[in-house]
Amino acid sequence: MSATVVTFASGEVHAESLVSAVHAHPEGAVVVVERTPFHPVDHTWPDQPGDAGSITSGAGSVNVVEAVMAAVSDEGAFAVGADIPVKRGAEGWTWLVGHRLDVAEPPAWLVEGAAVTLDVDEARRQGLSRGHTACHLASLALDIAVADLWRKDPGADALGNPDFEGRANQTSRIHEDGSVDEYRLGKSLRKAGFDTETFAATLPERETRINAQLAAWVASGAASGIETDGPTIIDRRRWRCELPEGDAVMLCGGTHVYSLSTFGSITVGLEMRDPQTLVMTTTVPPAP
Repeated sequence: MSATVVTFASGEVHAESLVSAVHAHPEGAVVVVERTPFHPVDHTWPDQPGDAGSITSGAGSVNVVEAVMAAVSDEGAFAVGADIPVKRGAEGWTWLVGHRLDVAEPPAWLVEGAAVTLDVDEARRQGLSRGHTACHLASLALDIAVADLWRKDPGADALGNPDFEGRANQTSRIHEDGSVDEYRLGKSLRKAGFDTETFAATLPERETRINAQLAAWVASGAASGIETDGPTIIDRRRWRCELPEGDAVMLCGGTHVYSLSTFGSITVGLEMRDPQTLVMTTTVPPAP
């Protein structure tokens, strides 16, 4: 078995393929195909949910509740998501996209070698892509809005600004038309040179700066997209956005919009959940 070929980076939501393997599972059978448009959730950094949709043939149709990462060892051991016992790229393992069904036992027609059609839920994909692109833009705007609070060099982000996102982000969760990011403002960040006290005291001002920057970027209608090093699920992918300040490029395995003109707006809200925890909520209504 070869690593799964993926086509979601180009925006594809439909494909014809052959089934490589089918595994019954009490949480939902998992189907592997040679080539898929489905984007899987990354079990090591599950920020963007996997695509949902359907697999069909002339004999029937099944619902895919979520695409997931999977791997199979040279000895034939098959594992899904968090149960994968090795790091990505480990020798002796082949990396795959699994399509988890809403039934524990696959239908009789869904067998190795069967020709099938794969269709992604396009509305869900578009919503998640908007949420993911906006999440990156919000983090870059946040970095700009707090750049004056650093007393030491924390390293640079994709636009060359002090990298608050890289230093402080603890979790990121993408959903349709938005995201929620959590940042840790603890002792280690203060030791790195960040003025957490001034930040907390000026939170409304920082939020205003972020939203003004995001409005300017949306108005620019900048091109956005995914660059890939190869066609399989283990090949590296990068998000690139041609912002007025310069191209922002960062490693990213998710899906994205092709242009910021697809956004009606991007707005964020900042909340100090406690003295050491910042939550940034990003909201992204689509363009009318």
